[in-house]
Amino acid sequence: MENNVNSTIGEIVTKDFRTASVFTEYGIDFCCGGNKTLQKACEEKSVNIQELKEKLDKATQGEKGNDLDFNSWDLDLLADYIEKTYHRYIKEKTPVILQYLEKIREVHGTHHPELFEIYDLFSHSAMDLGMHLQKEERILFPMIRQLAESKDSGQDTELGHCGTIENPISVMMEEHVTEGARFEKISELSHNYTTPPDGCNTFRAAYSLLDEFEQNLHKHIHLENNILFPKAIKLEQSLF
Repeated sequence: MENNVNSTIGEIVTKDFRTASVFTEYGIDFCCGGNKTLQKACEEKSVNIQELKEKLDKATQGEKGNDLDFNSWDLDLLADYIEKTYHRYIKEKTPVILQYLEKIREVHGTHHPELFEIYDLFSHSAMDLGMHLQKEERILFPMIRQLAESKDSGQDTELGHCGTIENPISVMMEEHVTEGARFEKISELSHNYTTPPDGCNTFRAAYSLLDEFEQNLHKHIHLENNILFPKAIKLEQSLF
């Protein structure tokens, strides 16, 4: 796989999602920070770009296997997939994680005061993500499906009450940045989700779930920021 230093992180991950694990290993944000070039991202993280490129090449050797080519999907199908996969995941996991965090905060908070801040950060994230998903499901995704239907039918469409689709998209992307910053802080406080020596099984489970949640959120935001949203804007522009 050819990874030009001027290619953006989002473009590289969109071409082959197997590269996402490499960027995660180096702490490089491929979702909210997906518009940065490979060169810029490496400079900011003090990463040896040649070493990173070699790892990216190694990760993309051979057949892609069962990896899905989301970039080729119709927009309405991709919106459906995101809603049924990632929205459902968030709704199912947030109450479970909150319960675990509350328990370990009560038991281990004296010796690990960072658990109080982690709980507060995640509880705010859970609340904000709940509203975020509602806005996507009730406003943005229906607009995207309408655009896809207009393209398929060849019929004219009109701008909705939100105006151009760029308006709700800009709001969603701002909220993505907020969540990305929150989880960067959670990861920092938890030492990249490392259970301390005195941590119990519940402690370990809570951190494991948080780690999984963040990785899931990164994939979710990548699909929207780097594929769904740009294509929706381009489609709208072609129809008006």
